[in-house]
Amino acid sequence: MEQTEQQGLCMATLDTALTIKQANQEFFRQFNGSSAEICGRSFHDVVHPSVRQPLMRQFSHLLEGKHQRFVAPVIAVGPGAESAFTVPLTAVTVRGGLPDTTAILVMMPAARDTEGARVVTHQKKILSEMDARILEGIAAGVSTIPLASRLYLSRQGVEYHVTCLLRKLKVPNRAALVSRAYSMGVLKVGTWPPKVVEDFVK
Repeated sequence: MEQTEQQGLCMATLDTALTIKQANQEFFRQFNGSSAEICGRSFHDVVHPSVRQPLMRQFSHLLEGKHQRFVAPVIAVGPGAESAFTVPLTAVTVRGGLPDTTAILVMMPAARDTEGARVVTHQKKILSEMDARILEGIAAGVSTIPLASRLYLSRQGVEYHVTCLLRKLKVPNRAALVSRAYSMGVLKVGTWPPKVVEDFVK
């Protein structure tokens, strides 16, 4: 594993219940914990709530033998959930001679090696209830006037909230707003109609 340490690759072995059994030093460093603190925890704990459902579905397919491997972007959560980062996760099944010796090897680059990967989530409660409903509407493709009548606002009221959202997420238009919200983990992945993760609502 010496070589993978230099490449900044976080690696961990999971059992069929997705419990972390072993991991390399880079993995412990990334999640700021010792072997004792991290081994034995569910892999579920180190990924953001917005990506858990689709990720667990991918893991189920691996364990059922439908796929040998998958690569998916995930939002991994650092210590204390105050920081999160988006990285590509590769998962591969490692099968032994017996059916019960299946393990899953997960690999992802260390966040410091993925440019712009870090997502700051210590200011998690960034949206008001109205912001959240408007963001969900925009992500679902609802235009201003139907959105205004659905939320009992004037057209100008909706535009005002949209302008505030664009400023808050530092993006130039609605398409970028939706894209940024997904990349930050504000919108749940794999759900329709779009839904804001409650942790982000004040």
